[in-house]
Amino acid sequence: MKLSGKVCVSLCYIASVYADSYILPECIVRPGSFGGLMVLYEANFIKLNQLIANLGERADSCVSRAPGDCDLYLSIEERSRYTCKLRLTYMFAGQAGERVAEPDLVAKVYRDARMVEVRSWVYTQRHEKLRELGAIYTRPLDLCWTRNIMLSKWLDYLLERGHTFPAHSLASI
Repeated sequence: MKLSGKVCVSLCYIASVYADSYILPECIVRPGSFGGLMVLYEANFIKLNQLIANLGERADSCVSRAPGDCDLYLSIEERSRYTCKLRLTYMFAGQAGERVAEPDLVAKVYRDARMVEVRSWVYTQRHEKLRELGAIYTRPLDLCWTRNIMLSKWLDYLLERGHTFPAHSLASI
């Protein structure tokens, strides 16, 4: 059976598109770049989903207890169809007996885009060198990088320590 020229070209085109679907795009990410920040948002989404199962169905407030670490508090502050805003923190006793949230992280989770963006991070810098570094990196992009790198490292730490908000414990605290 002989194929016409048009059919042969069409089959070649389909074969090349099919083959191209297996090629991973090259992505050069530079620390401090906008593209790199987007990759960091995606990586944090993956880690956050390892920590918090069924985020969309989660109760408004939950606590994770891991041996040898402080209790980790999660609260869902806003919900919409594709996003949610959450707060993660440890709670400590303050000098006057009040409860102090530290670090106090607020993040927006974009479930449709599979990204997490740190909106605010309140962390008391008790060390002089950390205060100096905080004063140097003040551009908006630098602040986003700093906050999201901190989230990445904190999520790594929490997962290493054994923290989790499993799917079966959807009740609030």
